[in-house]
Amino acid sequence: MQLRADALDGHVAKTLAPLYVITSDEHLLALEAADKIRRAARAQGYSEREVLSVERNFKWGELLAANQAMSLFGDKKLIELRIPSGKPGKEGGAALQAYAKDLSPDNLTLITLPKLDWQTQKAAWVAALQQAAVYIDIPAIERSALPGWIAQRLAAQGQSAERASLDFIADRVEGNLLAAHQEIQKLGLLHAPGKLAHEQVQDAVLNVARYDVFKLSEAMLAGDTARLIRMLEGLQGEGEALPLVLWAVSEEIRTLLKLKAGMAQGRPLPALLKEYRIWGPRERLMEPALRRISLATLEAAMQQAAQVDRMVKGLRAKAFAGDQWDAMLQLALKVAKG
Repeated sequence: MQLRADALDGHVAKTLAPLYVITSDEHLLALEAADKIRRAARAQGYSEREVLSVERNFKWGELLAANQAMSLFGDKKLIELRIPSGKPGKEGGAALQAYAKDLSPDNLTLITLPKLDWQTQKAAWVAALQQAAVYIDIPAIERSALPGWIAQRLAAQGQSAERASLDFIADRVEGNLLAAHQEIQKLGLLHAPGKLAHEQVQDAVLNVARYDVFKLSEAMLAGDTARLIRMLEGLQGEGEALPLVLWAVSEEIRTLLKLKAGMAQGRPLPALLKEYRIWGPRERLMEPALRRISLATLEAAMQQAAQVDRMVKGLRAKAFAGDQWDAMLQLALKVAKG
């Protein structure tokens, strides 16, 4: 039977099925679902646990042996089969079909798989598992749904935040649920239950590292050249990927160009800032930055960014690491100085 992940709590509170299958690319959600099954299994007397992982030289006979072997203490047993590739092969597919037809009443089996591609989903072994197991297919959390997911997790620990703060977290974790989970837990440790201020969220999320590439644009917008130089040197020293730094700076330049173009068309800046989802310190920095930096400077900076990109990709002569970071610094300083 197919089961939604959000229905798992109610399901495991009842009698457990002999076979469960979890398939997902969202590692955090898959792990949480598996943990719920493990806890319920322990509570219902499955005191022994055996874990099998399908690696390169895995012998499928081990799965059959685990199912047939009696516990040393006569206890019920939880068997976990992990197939990281999602491709058991011909022998594995046949073994899984046979296994699904001969489930031991003394065992509970949990099979975990990544999200299966459309071709694999048509395989006979998948059909056999879907028919015999409680089959839990956990979809990815799309970017549009991520703020809502974060809000639910905050609510579970007695906290809430405004939509701008939820979007801020979502942008920073870039859809990585494990990173989002860690940031949410951090907010629970740092602040009491209740509504979180945007500044609290921003400070907590951006303080993950000593030098944060996403704060680089704030120094550039503020025209704080000393801080800008210090941050770039720190990022280089920590081994930050230069393409990421270039992307962050280039995106800020593109945003400034969009705002300039909108203002040239007579649109008010507050409406443009809202449209491009600019808030917090960036919002306060944008107006003075737009007054200070000319359109010609921004257009020249975009051309310079393209040249830095060519250096990073090794398409220009003398593209040594030092040259690349120096070119990155000159680009950021051009915008900072206006």
